[in-house]
Amino acid sequence: MAVASDEGLALHSSAGRTALVATVAASAMASLDATVVNVALPHIGKDFHASVSSLQWVLTGYLLALASLILLGGALGDRFGRRRVFLIGTAWFAVASLLCGVAPNIGTLIAARFLEGVGGALLTPGSLAIIQASFRQSDRAAAVGAWSGLGGVAGAIGPFVGGVLVDGPGWRWAFLINLPVAAVAMACAVAAVPETKDPHAGRAIDVRGAALAAVALATGTWALTEAGPRGWADPLVVAGLAVAVVAAAGFVRHILRAPDPLVPPSLFRNRTFTVVNVGTVLLYAAIGLTFFLVAYVLEVAARWSALRAGIALLPATVLMLLFSSRSAALSERIGPRLQLTVGPLVTAAGLLMLTRLGPHTSWLSDVLPASVVLGIGLVTFVAPLTATVMGAADPAHVSVASGVNNALARTASLTALAVVPVVSGLTTAVGPAAVAHAVRIALVIAAVLAASSGVFMGVALAPRARAVRTARRSHCAVDGPPLQPDPARCPVPDSARAA
Repeated sequence: MAVASDEGLALHSSAGRTALVATVAASAMASLDATVVNVALPHIGKDFHASVSSLQWVLTGYLLALASLILLGGALGDRFGRRRVFLIGTAWFAVASLLCGVAPNIGTLIAARFLEGVGGALLTPGSLAIIQASFRQSDRAAAVGAWSGLGGVAGAIGPFVGGVLVDGPGWRWAFLINLPVAAVAMACAVAAVPETKDPHAGRAIDVRGAALAAVALATGTWALTEAGPRGWADPLVVAGLAVAVVAAAGFVRHILRAPDPLVPPSLFRNRTFTVVNVGTVLLYAAIGLTFFLVAYVLEVAARWSALRAGIALLPATVLMLLFSSRSAALSERIGPRLQLTVGPLVTAAGLLMLTRLGPHTSWLSDVLPASVVLGIGLVTFVAPLTATVMGAADPAHVSVASGVNNALARTASLTALAVVPVVSGLTTAVGPAAVAHAVRIALVIAAVLAASSGVFMGVALAPRARAVRTARRSHCAVDGPPLQPDPARCPVPDSARAA
């Protein structure tokens, strides 16, 4: 079982810092890999004489494996040990990265990227679950904030690292750089991370639930990715979406009836967990869309270089690095409701400011102010949202809770990237002026999504919602409708029996 709320690692101890390095290094490795590979794709295509569709699968293969297996990765951590699965996932990711780095042809590279996605699905839920289960209650929010801020930096420096590696030793080092990072993460995890798991989980995995979840996420991810180039009316896209909907409905029906399901329905009986996950869908649809739109309009309409466009929003990431821990600590003191309401609204304001971008964009007068406002919004809500969704989960199921939240965030980003460019006219826009106009429409849609999330969470979150599980909370008390306690897990105190 997860450590008691007054026990565990102290953030400012050597063990606490080492454990934080392990989780940040592994999750940052996966984040950095995605952005670096984007920069490397043109060089990969040139060396392998690969088609555009093949290069798309270098990205899609990784995404399909990650999205379809992330729920299973979380469940494996809760059952067999979060540190154990985290270490396996990190090692798996490193070996797959080595295969990518030495791939002799495009087919081998795509297969290795799929294997990388499997490793990512194992390590991603575990990196956050380890923080929630291993750190003492008083340091948990600050640890989540540090994890969020440092993880954001990895995504921001991706274009830098990608440019240096691709222009220097070559594109293969975009993958080989993962090996030393993985080695650091594994060494730190072995040295400092305690093993935690759910002792009440059965040893058998919910195979049927895992299969339904994998089919739903894989076919949905594929259909949303292919909707852009193929069109929404393409028979294969329609069939993929239909299979995803049927499999998702079957998954929900299954977990409501199975004795030991992959995702315990009790997670969603918790009002805070459900509300914040709905807010996550709206927010990460907006965020995932925004970084693509900004880079696209700056490259196509303003004719900036890929590197310059990729680092345009760096001030927002710097703000996250500096203040995420403080934001998470504040939400622990005052409760997350205010920050989860105000943060998305400030983010929406930053998105509206970005609608000024166009053919004659100035970084100092157009991008910088919007980036600062956007960064303030992100700082306000990102770490509290993560801490709240994890704190609302039963301690025995933190890995599954992380997997659910990650799966929803990634699916929301994919959906927005597939739908909004079509709605805004970006997919058919020709010329700098037309591209800038379509991007403005898309950014307004993103701002509406972000603002809707803030309003929804402000109204739907209970005033007593907390960013972390308090000392009195356990398997027997959750912030939601009461559950029937299991006497083996929630023994009744003698005083209560006497009463």
